[in-house]
Amino acid sequence: MLTDLGGRPGSKKRRKRVGRGLGSGHGRTACRGYKGLGARTGGKVHASFEGGQTPLHRRLPKRGFTNIFRREWAIVNVGDLAPLADEKREITPELLLERRLIKELKHGVKVLGGGSLEKPVVVKAHAFARSAREIIEKAGGRAEVLPA
Repeated sequence: MLTDLGGRPGSKKRRKRVGRGLGSGHGRTACRGYKGLGARTGGKVHASFEGGQTPLHRRLPKRGFTNIFRREWAIVNVGDLAPLADEKREITPELLLERRLIKELKHGVKVLGGGSLEKPVVVKAHAFARSAREIIEKAGGRAEVLPA
């Protein structure tokens, strides 16, 4: 009968109610043991804890540094400019941003020499790879360097 159907054995488990008296078997310390970090409120052993031993991240030496003068270029390959060369005669960083060829203009745009270019086009960017400049000029275009 449909009315006799129930859940499978073990599918419905009652939650453990701790700290509700000695008779429950989970009273007194509420399954937390005696004293120590695990017995405290909010007491959790953090991921880097190694039982009191000096943790690995403190044993290893520090290496390198962060160069505060580093320039983060938005990179574009010459091959990515080919579709724009068909419709535009001048390619600027603003156009690249508008067409989503670059995500953001942090320090400027650098054009690299990946791919090929068939039509002459004026490319304005903040930096050019030597190979990119050669490809643009071979197609009859011009590579103009913008001030950084």
